[in-house]
Amino acid sequence: MSQKVLLTSKEVNIILHRLACQLIEKHLDFSNAVLIGIQPRGIYLANRIKTILEKEYHINNIPLGFLDITFFRDDFRRQEKQLEANKTQIDFLVENKNVVFIDDVLFTGRSINAALTAIQSFGRPSEIELLVLIDRRFSRHLPIQPDYRGRQVDAIAGEKVKVCWQENEGEDAIYLVKG
Repeated sequence: MSQKVLLTSKEVNIILHRLACQLIEKHLDFSNAVLIGIQPRGIYLANRIKTILEKEYHINNIPLGFLDITFFRDDFRRQEKQLEANKTQIDFLVENKNVVFIDDVLFTGRSINAALTAIQSFGRPSEIELLVLIDRRFSRHLPIQPDYRGRQVDAIAGEKVKVCWQENEGEDAIYLVKG
């Protein structure tokens, strides 16, 4: 199994700041917007984006939640190993809000489809957007596209995009893993 570095720590940091700026351009003070990290891996990106918005741009009180989509996936019962659920933490209303889903990698679109179904349990947002760090554009099964993307990657079948976060793997880096 070989791996190639797609993004270094410095490049990841630059992309995170760019994504934060794009969110500010659209949502200004976030008075009607909420951020929702999709469990499990989108929470690292969501936390980072919120931290940048607070520390670098002094935008405070941005609602941040985490959404577990495990039981909303269309392939839930088709997995050989039993999936473990994560915790949903949404302690604010999404009714008539602009919801920004945040996930690390957009691959087939099935996770986002599940998130669209799951969020309905919390109300009816006025708008839903998608922010992803990596967009694997040649692998989509559903017509889902990001509103904000960090980097577009043309990965073929058999290749995996591995996102490493300082908080979890001890480094910020993104790799293309073959084999």
